Amino acid sequence: MMRKTSLMFLGAIAGAGLTLLVTQPHTALVGSTAKAASSDTYRQLNLFGDVFERVRADYVEKPDDSKLVESAINGMLAGLDPHSSYMDPKSFRDMQVQTRGEFGGLGIEVTMEDGLVKVVAPIDETPAAKAGVMANDIITKLDDEQVQGLTLNQAVDKMRGPVNTKIKLTIMRKGADKPIEVTIMRDVIRVKSVRSHSEGDDIGYIRVTQFNEQTTDGLKKAISDLTSQLGADKIKGFVVDLRNNPGGLLDQAISVSDAFLEKGEIVSTRGRNAEETQRFNARPGDLTKGKPVIVLINGGSASASEIVAGALQDHKRATLVGTRSFGKGSVQTIIPLGSGNGALRLTTARYYTPSGRSIQAKGITPDIEVLQDVPDDLKARTDTKGEASLRGHLKAEGTTEESGSQSYVPPDEKDDRALKEAIDLLRGTITDAAFPPNPKAAVPN
Repeated sequence: MMRKTSLMFLGAIAGAGLTLLVTQPHTALVGSTAKAASSDTYRQLNLFGDVFERVRADYVEKPDDSKLVESAINGMLAGLDPHSSYMDPKSFRDMQVQTRGEFGGLGIEVTMEDGLVKVVAPIDETPAAKAGVMANDIITKLDDEQVQGLTLNQAVDKMRGPVNTKIKLTIMRKGADKPIEVTIMRDVIRVKSVRSHSEGDDIGYIRVTQFNEQTTDGLKKAISDLTSQLGADKIKGFVVDLRNNPGGLLDQAISVSDAFLEKGEIVSTRGRNAEETQRFNARPGDLTKGKPVIVLINGGSASASEIVAGALQDHKRATLVGTRSFGKGSVQTIIPLGSGNGALRLTTARYYTPSGRSIQAKGITPDIEVLQDVPDDLKARTDTKGEASLRGHLKAEGTTEESGSQSYVPPDEKDDRALKEAIDLLRGTITDAAFPPNPKAAVPN
């Protein structure tokens, strides 16, 4: 059976994901070890059955059997890592809608932290962004109902609703003396994942906000439009902005990387068994015709964003500018559980850059680090803790884990130091040994 494999960032969305079709081979234990393991497993399952029946029979109020089972499944998966979870039928449908790039809600990407909903980032030009919701905000109440005690999916479900209906969010924000109340009108969220404009008459700027089914087509159009607008002979290069991009579909991360590469590996995924390793390679055809590329990353760049950044960095196709990325380097397989039963989101592999780097709990270090100047009232919220700070995360391989990196992006371009650095490098008004990158130092193809 074909299964959707998803490298999901942080879970949620009011939202985004990461997807590829793969087959998931099954393995079997043999011999006495298998028998012993099987025997012990059946004893544990019998224990679960005993507890289940005792709860059904003796709990003070008659429980809902389906909720008991769903809670048990969620508990089992939550004990694995932060990205494995059970999606009930509605959540599964919502996830499928989200990956198409259109869904209903407020327009915020969220995760669960210490039982509360934490904002990863508001999606550009959505009701949440317009209402002033900010990255790292903690949502404590929804319409005056406490979030504590809800699952992430339950909280997200409450934030969604019919278009043109209102919801009140109570927010805790670092630096604020008291909770902030924000009333937001729900709307249809159509995520335009790629935006572009020219910088002067010689540089193309492309912002990728997430990786959904529309991203590669949007990127191709942006490159084509900028090339036509500025003239292929006048463009000095492109800035690809992946800052605070939480991820999305794996196949889109691969095709976006491929747009800038002529050949070579883009990413590999490796599961528990060697035969599950998959490698994805670029096909001939650099859409920019070899123009210089600078990629902007920061602490909010995760998952699919890190695949693109890692591939272009390893192949010396682009110079990375900004701060260390989030460090989410695991693969989740979306396994449908049959009609009406939802789906399982299960971590099944790690992914690796072309040079064989795992970025799990470490992130990608830019070639040129640039820190932003942060207003005093926002200094408390300029860092993202990163994958390594998530409870139960998969451990980094080999080296020391890294957690925490600046994720602030100034709202006004004139204050954006990383963007200014990229533009100055492309125009040659400043120089750095890391730009342009040396193709001879790239990973072998």
